[in-house]
This record gives sequence, structure tokens and C-alpha cells, in this order.
Amino acid sequence: MLWIYFVLIVAVLVFGLGVVLVNRRRSVAPAAPIRTALPLKPAPGEAETVAEDVKVVEDGTVVEDGTVVEDGTVVEDGPVVEDGPVGEATQDFERPNFRSRMSRARSAFTGALLGIAGRSGITTETWDDLEEALLRADVGVRVTDELLGGLRARVRAKEITEPGQLLTALQAEMTSRLEGADRSLHLEPGESDSPNVWLFVGVNGVGKTTTIGKVSALQQQAGVSVLMAAGDTFRAAAAEQLTTWAERSGAEIVRGNEGGDPSAVIFDAIESAGARGVQLVLADTAGRLHTKTNLMDELRKVRRVAAKGKGRVTEVLLVIDATTGQNGLTQAREFGDATDVTGVVLTKLDGSAKGGIVFAIETELGLPVKLVGLGETIGDLVPFDPAEFVEALVSLD
Repeated sequence: MLWIYFVLIVAVLVFGLGVVLVNRRRSVAPAAPIRTALPLKPAPGEAETVAEDVKVVEDGTVVEDGTVVEDGTVVEDGPVVEDGPVGEATQDFERPNFRSRMSRARSAFTGALLGIAGRSGITTETWDDLEEALLRADVGVRVTDELLGGLRARVRAKEITEPGQLLTALQAEMTSRLEGADRSLHLEPGESDSPNVWLFVGVNGVGKTTTIGKVSALQQQAGVSVLMAAGDTFRAAAAEQLTTWAERSGAEIVRGNEGGDPSAVIFDAIESAGARGVQLVLADTAGRLHTKTNLMDELRKVRRVAAKGKGRVTEVLLVIDATTGQNGLTQAREFGDATDVTGVVLTKLDGSAKGGIVFAIETELGLPVKLVGLGETIGDLVPFDPAEFVEALVSLD
């Protein structure tokens, strides 16, 4: 029986020693790291957003401002100031290159131009190939005839004798047709309570709301304060989409009820911007109502109301999807008549083989293309550069 007592005594001693060791290790272990949610990782190619009230200390612990951490242990817990997330507008955007982004539009010319450059002379087949390439790129019949008519005259006059010279002359002629237009976005100085207003018009699906978000980011990066007006009250979730872009770009937003009066929303936004000293109001508008007549009447009303009160309408930008080609001309004519369009934003130029629509818009309608979309990310909306555009479209280098 004595051995049984001996075993029990040993078991108790071992258990007690284990408890002492565990408690001792807990007493010297560092406190668990304090973590706060970080912004989601951006999609590939997008600028990374970091919240101002988050920082990472050397041991990898993510803590809020006001909390001091040493070796994983909180030694001082100070106040936390909620400054809100920093929008992507604070990031520096790397400007995309026309040539690298316009591969599809360029492919409409590549085969024809290579064939022409490889010939020994300028023949009837040369002109046929050039005409087909221009029409495929949606330059338009009128502009194509004018371009080739001028080049034919120079060939007849012996100013141009080689295929290489012909292609160089074509590039120069296309560039010259796009020069001289006012492509600036007008932000006029005025009283602090009198904001500039830029209206964005166009049919549904062309990218108006996305364009507004990108313009907001660019303007705020330039130091301009921005307020968005969710004037498309007829499309489901349009206001929610614009709100998301406002958050991403760091802008304020005014929105109304779904199905409400778009003019009232835009008027309220302008008044709010004036009261707060905001410099620029970016106003979304409806792209489709029950009939085309209703849509255009509503846009005329929006245009009139936006010019009343404290606001000054300094831009009316028509957003056109480059993939629509010549259909974009019809849109431009109708919206231009209703709202006095001052310029065009051409979206999805990187995904279209119809980049030649630029020539049709500017030549036939007299509207300058001011901005073009060369990708999906927030920094891919860039000022239109005629020389860079034509070089990306037709150069063989």
C-alpha cells in the first residue's frame, strides 16, 4: 500500500510544478497584437490606398494612432483621431501611354500600312488599302475622302513619290486636322460661393459615372475641391455607384431620392457647394428616360437650372464609348443640340479598333475631344494629345 501513496504524491508534485511553469510563462509573454482593419488590397494596376489613422510598427503590429507599442506590449494608449480614409485622389497617377494602350485600334492599320511600306511604288492598290484601313478604323467617309484627296494631289505633283513618304505625309495630315482645338477643361476663377459646374451627359452604359469619379480624382490631385451631384435619379443604383466613386476620390456628394427631380438634386448640390466654398461641382445626368424626347427635355431643364443661382456652368462634357463607332456621332448631335456641349470624353479607347471616331467628331461636329479613357483604373483618364494619338494609331516604328 505504501507504493500507492508514493505514486499519488509524485503525481501531485508533477501537476503542481506544471501549473507553476505555465503561469510563469503567461506572466512574461507579450500582450496580443492590437490590429485594426486595413483597406482592401487594390486590384492589379490600381493605386494603393492607405488610411491616415493606420501605421505599422517595426515588429509588424498594426496599431491605431495614439497607441504606443514596445516589443508587442501596449505601454501607452492615447486618443484615436478619426480622420477618415484618404481617397485615391491623393495618390500620384502614372500617366498611361497612348501607344501601349491602343493596340486594338493600331491593329486596324498595321496590316495595310506594312503592305504599303513594302511595295516599290504607289499604285491603285495602295490607295485602296489606305481607304479600307481608314474606314475600318471608323475615320468616316468624309474625312477619309478629304485625307486621300489631298495626298493624291501631292503624289500627282511629284511631292510624294515613295510609299514611305506617303505614310509619313498621312500621319502629318491626320495630326494637323486635330491641332488648334481648345482641349482645356475650364475652371474659371470667381467668388468663393460661386462654384464651377461641369455637367456630364451621354446615353447609359458609356461610362459617365466612372468618368466623373476619375475626373474628381484628377481635379483633387490638382488641389481643386470637388462636390458630386447624383443627378441620374432614374437609373437604379446610379447614386450608389457615384457615392462609391466619391468615397474613392475623397469628394463630397449630394444625392436625392430615386426617381426624383434631377434638376432639384443638381441645384441643391450647387447651393451646398457655394455655402461650403467648394470650387467644382461634377454633375451626373440621366442617360435614358421613357422616350428620347423626354430625355432631351429633361437635359435642357437641367442645363437651365444649373446656370441659375450661384453656379456657373463652365463645361458640358459629352461622354461617348469609343466602341460604338459612328453611332457616337448621332449621340453627339442630339446631346449637343440639347445642352450646348463644350467637349467630348471618349471612353474605352484602349478596347476599341474604332479610334478614328475622333476625326469624325472633331471634323463633322466641331467638338474637341478633351479626355480619353485608356484603361479601367482611376488614373487611366488622360488629356487627349493629338500627336501622340496619331502616332499610336498609324506609325510603323
